[in-house]
Amino acid sequence: MAYLDLDNAFASPVGATCPAPIAEAVAGLPGFTALEWSVIALAKRDPLRSLSQPGRVSRAMGGLFGRGARSRLADDRLEALRRLAVHAWHHGFALPMREIEAFVAAGFLAAQVETLVASITGVRIGRRA
Repeated sequence: MAYLDLDNAFASPVGATCPAPIAEAVAGLPGFTALEWSVIALAKRDPLRSLSQPGRVSRAMGGLFGRGARSRLADDRLEALRRLAVHAWHHGFALPMREIEAFVAAGFLAAQVETLVASITGVRIGRRA
């Protein structure tokens, strides 16, 4: 039985070096931790109304009919990520500037906004196909 190594299909000249190894290139990209990716995935099910604070009447009606308000995440950094992810799931690249500013103020990089939205819109487009 034959083995075909697709990762190293083409031989490089002896002594040739890559300008930047692939591992360093991937490590340089802004990404998210596994916990942060799970927050992004869970934000898919959250409606836009989960981002606003419920009023007194809304809380009373929710308590009366058993429809409790969605609670915020305990970690402010993850809550900023969830809020931006909810907007991205519903509106794509049309994000409110105040949410982007809160996202960056929570300690994320501005480049991570693009990573977040590109991954979400890629999933949305792939789901339609």
